[in-house]
Amino acid sequence: MSGSVTAVSSNGVYSFSKPNRPSITLLTGLGVEGDVHAGVTVKHRSRVAQDPTQPNLRQVHLMQEELFAEVGAAGFRVAPGELGENITTRGLDLLALPVGTLLRIGAEAVVEVTGLRNPCLQIDHFRSGLLKQVVGRDDLGNLVRRAGIMSVVTRGGVVRPGDPVAAELPAGPHRPLDRV
Repeated sequence: MSGSVTAVSSNGVYSFSKPNRPSITLLTGLGVEGDVHAGVTVKHRSRVAQDPTQPNLRQVHLMQEELFAEVGAAGFRVAPGELGENITTRGLDLLALPVGTLLRIGAEAVVEVTGLRNPCLQIDHFRSGLLKQVVGRDDLGNLVRRAGIMSVVTRGGVVRPGDPVAAELPAGPHRPLDRV
């Protein structure tokens, strides 16, 4: 299973969207160099308020570009980085990967998938009604989150648009993604 990077984004200050960059550098055990969410312990404000000593399982946020076309069909224009992701991909179903999947990105970087992004009301502040497009229910009534996946950096490296992304599944049995 493979795909490619279509955009990389980071921001050194808290904001919902992240500007696109020519490249980002992933730092082992920390996240994206210079990004406000980088660190060993949680950096997302809601998580810090709960317990600032929690490990940061949300160092790098990845989102598949195909989501933008889906929400676009419902009338929502969204571009890479606007939903706060660090790496936008194409051609790989990120949401179908199990916990523990390794994503080899570019020549050196490796991230380990930890879970799903838990979309919040900020998405509706960005585009009114968009939250219902990225969070819903399946036919059985189960909550479905589609706003990307979270990961930790296991090997650092530079990531650029156009870089390949290859998924390496963990040994089974596989554990489906849940929010982190």
